Amino acid sequence: MSASPAFNLQPLPFNAALLDQLLEEAGIDILVVTSKHNIQYLLGGYRFFFFDYMDAVALSRYLPILIYQKGKPENSAYFGAALENFEKLLGKFWTPVTQTVTWTSLDAIALAVAHIKKIGGSSSVIGVEKSFLPMDSGQVLQDSGYRIADANFVLERLRLVKTSEELVFLREASERVVASMKATFDYCAPGMTKNDLVTKIRKEEVNRDLKFEYCWPTAGADLNRSPSNQVLKQGDIISLDSAGNFHGYIGDLCRMGILGEPDTELEDLLGLITHIQDEARKPIRAGARGGEIFTVPDEIIDKSPHKPYMEFLAHGMGLVSHEGPRLTGTGPVPYDGYDEHRPLQAGMVVSIETAIKHPKRGYIKLEETVVVTETGCEGFGDDFRGWNRANVSGAEPC
Repeated sequence: MSASPAFNLQPLPFNAALLDQLLEEAGIDILVVTSKHNIQYLLGGYRFFFFDYMDAVALSRYLPILIYQKGKPENSAYFGAALENFEKLLGKFWTPVTQTVTWTSLDAIALAVAHIKKIGGSSSVIGVEKSFLPMDSGQVLQDSGYRIADANFVLERLRLVKTSEELVFLREASERVVASMKATFDYCAPGMTKNDLVTKIRKEEVNRDLKFEYCWPTAGADLNRSPSNQVLKQGDIISLDSAGNFHGYIGDLCRMGILGEPDTELEDLLGLITHIQDEARKPIRAGARGGEIFTVPDEIIDKSPHKPYMEFLAHGMGLVSHEGPRLTGTGPVPYDGYDEHRPLQAGMVVSIETAIKHPKRGYIKLEETVVVTETGCEGFGDDFRGWNRANVSGAEPC
């Protein structure tokens, strides 16, 4: 293993001083990163295209490993797959030690252990992402006598405040997702199925240079959100809750459409949701307590006759859905509300969502993405928040 002769400690593609502080607070000496999203973050945006969707190969799996020693970025190393040698030739890696020779998870962890020994980590506490480290590799680390700590929280806090480049990616992801939804509403017609809607929005997102993640569609009064062969009928309301990612950053939003014209009740229901969404944004600013986002929405829902079937949630967004800030400990995804009583910071990104699961009218929802600023917040992809009239393209029924 040899260091790159051109290696320069500055600038690194992340805040090394913050990472050192977080590692110190967690009692971690050496970081061993193995998740694709955190590898991407620490390598400044690099994600190996060959294993972007699937990790399995032959009898094992792709396991990229980045090693960072607290206070000593010059001892950093990256161990990648043999196929990444072409990327190495293109200068994609800043790490002083870079080896692209592995085919299995055991190959990768063997190189990592050898490097840790070389940089003097025999008595170090090793921080790993326990949720993203395969058992065979974790066992090798343990059998080597190292003390193991979970570094998931450290890495989440490192990504908490987004850079200007990350905010561009999140804005683009959000705007392209809602544009894809509008195109899908314009196209859909009675006689199509929910599977047809998902096929259409997938094409629209891919055509906008997004990687399609998923779509939860509903139609009519049915509250089932899975794609299916349910047939759309004239008068049906349609919700599209979809995510596409742009350079790894997730745009996750929901918009409403209708095959026809909304009646007064439907206008009122979506109006109530819009009102809650707007009220949730008002307290958002740098320095505000994270839990303030919930205060007025919870009060409105408590007084609403629709309370038994209403939901409100706010959560962090970025490379991962439901990443920090962690704004509540009572949401559907289980984690503690670490940031509920802590101040928001400019550059944090939050998803806000309100849903009515009406037993007679169906599923009505808005989900929106906002970035915290010094004086307030700014919405990403704020178009098409009302009832989008479907079938404006005049498509023939299937």
